[in-house]
Amino acid sequence: MVVEIGRFVVGDEVVKLLVAEDEPQMAALLARGLRDEDYAVEIANDGAQALHMMANSQYDLVILDVRLPVKDGISVCKEARAQSIEVPILMLTALGGTSDVVAGLNCGADDYLPKPFDFDVLLARIRALLRRSRHVRPTILQVADLSLNTLDRTATRSGRAIRLTSKEYALLELLMLRPGRILGRAEIAEHVWDKDFDPLSNVIDVYMNRLRKKIDQGAERRLIHTRRSEGYMLSPEPQDSSYV
Repeated sequence: MVVEIGRFVVGDEVVKLLVAEDEPQMAALLARGLRDEDYAVEIANDGAQALHMMANSQYDLVILDVRLPVKDGISVCKEARAQSIEVPILMLTALGGTSDVVAGLNCGADDYLPKPFDFDVLLARIRALLRRSRHVRPTILQVADLSLNTLDRTATRSGRAIRLTSKEYALLELLMLRPGRILGRAEIAEHVWDKDFDPLSNVIDVYMNRLRKKIDQGAERRLIHTRRSEGYMLSPEPQDSSYV
């Protein structure tokens, strides 16, 4: 599936979504589909948990089912807005009547999608809501002679095209949004993978090594640096002996 999303970013974070859905199969399907589109996804199984997560974590968008246990979606939305939580909220529900749509929008939701729905429609609604956010970063990210186009997801270095997998792209985007800053494995996992990432896995190191070869191989100066036991950094400046 080709998706023109962008890599719309609130602040300087890779797009992070909260899915509040109590039906395990539906929650798993949504999370898997969204992660395939390179979103970082967390799941809340009831309304109280969803509200707690919204109040204590930064999300770029919340997908909120109306019929949640403990606290229903309408109440969650109302309380979130009362707490000045301004994250875009997309309501999902099996109730598709006009009065239900009006109730959902009146509680402070930004959009409303009745079930069943086509996943491509959900993706389009998500992209539309992200576009409306006030903090959309520039299309082009530039560090030294390395350029990243966040609309068509292409990278070049000194005019040389660099082919990236979806995860390599997400890693490079995260590094370029924080030039000169060391990113630890936990932070990388949170924004490029999700909270269920195995901290003992070496997959981050594998992907970073692949990315380093694509970015730095044959170049006069290295841009991707590793600091043992701390993490990775993208910087055009030479680093001291603590970096490899």
